[in-house]
Amino acid sequence: MLRYFLCAFLLIGFTSCKDKNAEPREEVVLWTPYNDSAEVAANAEHENKRMRYKFIQSKVLDKNAVFLPLYDEVSQFTEAQYERMKPLVLEQDIPTIQNHIDEGTFTYEDLVLFYLHRIYTYELPNTTTLNTVIALNPNVLEEARQLDESKEAHHPIYGMPILLKDNIGTAEMKTTAGAIALKENQTDDAFIVKRLKQKGALILGKVNLSEWANFLCDGCPNGQSAIGGQTLNPYGRRVFDTGGSSAGSGTSTAANYAVGAVGTETSGSILSPSSQSSVVGLKPTIGLLSRTGIVPISSTLDTPGPMTKNVTDNAILLDAMLGEDEADYKSVSAEPGILSAWMNPEPLQQIRLGVMTSLVERDSIYAANVEALREAGAQIVEFESENIPLEGFTTLLNLDMEQDLTAYLNAEVKDRDAVKVESVEDVVTFNNKDSLVRIPYGQARFDGILADSTTSAQFEKIKKDLKASGRAFFNIMEEEQLDAVLSINNYHAGYAAVAEYPALTVPMGYKTDGEPESLTFIGKPFSEAHLLRIGKAFEALTKARKIPEGYQE
Repeated sequence: MLRYFLCAFLLIGFTSCKDKNAEPREEVVLWTPYNDSAEVAANAEHENKRMRYKFIQSKVLDKNAVFLPLYDEVSQFTEAQYERMKPLVLEQDIPTIQNHIDEGTFTYEDLVLFYLHRIYTYELPNTTTLNTVIALNPNVLEEARQLDESKEAHHPIYGMPILLKDNIGTAEMKTTAGAIALKENQTDDAFIVKRLKQKGALILGKVNLSEWANFLCDGCPNGQSAIGGQTLNPYGRRVFDTGGSSAGSGTSTAANYAVGAVGTETSGSILSPSSQSSVVGLKPTIGLLSRTGIVPISSTLDTPGPMTKNVTDNAILLDAMLGEDEADYKSVSAEPGILSAWMNPEPLQQIRLGVMTSLVERDSIYAANVEALREAGAQIVEFESENIPLEGFTTLLNLDMEQDLTAYLNAEVKDRDAVKVESVEDVVTFNNKDSLVRIPYGQARFDGILADSTTSAQFEKIKKDLKASGRAFFNIMEEEQLDAVLSINNYHAGYAAVAEYPALTVPMGYKTDGEPESLTFIGKPFSEAHLLRIGKAFEALTKARKIPEGYQE
């Protein structure tokens, strides 16, 4: 399928596809830009105003530069090999894949080629692209071959291809946060990337995101960036929202482009895109995972987290990133039990879950899943959530971003000639020089940062009050001795964020039009292992996730 497609339609000026060992020439073209105006026009009256796009195709990303370096090797991966591996890999969890490799059914190199085959097949044609993969690790196949040579005992993440949100630093690829101001930003590996590599994970590439992690424009589409274009949802391209800001991490995982992906969250940016793409997403307690080497919004609230097709892989990926980081003032040593959580689902009869009456009344999917949990033996405690305002939330983000971005640029940027901005003010000035390309939806949130006159004393009080408000919202946990509170998607992400509580979202079904929806378990600080065990039990009970129809081949 892939090799035929490329040979028949995409190679311009290439004499023949018969010679698989031929060196690619400069005239080889795997992808050509297209006019997206018809698609933009078709979404002009979308019922979701945030999906009324101004552009879909990136104006600056050349996919040939992304995909050509690995093309020769990927094109030699035959359709027969792909079809043989498909039932063994597609939608399978990490332990299952590792068993096949241990048995010699295929290799880590084969596994990388399998995922690359899917990426090339779906991301190069303009009719199926999700605009999600925006960089590939040019060394990934050689790295996979090296892992194949080692037969020592290893962490389950060993040899597993992982995609990273493009605000997470990597030595092999640029780290742009989707912004043209950081287009040439070369960094070292982020702390969590070092941990992944130490355990043998393969960094497959980078994926698109809402530019500056959704803290640039106001009310603009989720999943859009000047670098990557508009990320699209595999369950309905231009039909359903991708969620933000880890849109590429969610869509690429849903489409089986890798074993899983890493996203980041300040408030809802893992929970939202995981829910919209029907994947499992975990927003950890602040400090469980290091933030060093990640383009920031808020050192108070930011955290990376795993996004996977199932709870098992989520626990494995989370564990592979753990480690106390002296450079991150919130970093802590890891809690026990995360890696084995998937093997020990919690007996539902021993679980007490808080259920919001208002959500039962307004959402039939939520109500049905609550009833399924009740019938399985879970103790359901219904309550009416309080309307507690989160006053000063934007101010917290404004002041953190102003300080934290400057600190990041000073600490992480390796080439000051390539990245000249040194502050939020510099980025605003840079963007205004070509607003049509650099900020097609404006930069209201960046402007808001510069206009914020909150004092340091006021800022400290805001942070303290917000944390108290978030924890007050979840007082029911202590009052009723609950294991978790059940929410939908990212509905209560803001409260979990300021409370610094972990949240795990797991697919729970689909609306009548096919849009995914997830059940979100919000727990007490550093209860990730417990949440994963509960999530595993829920996943086994419901088996809700379905692979997107257009990405099953």
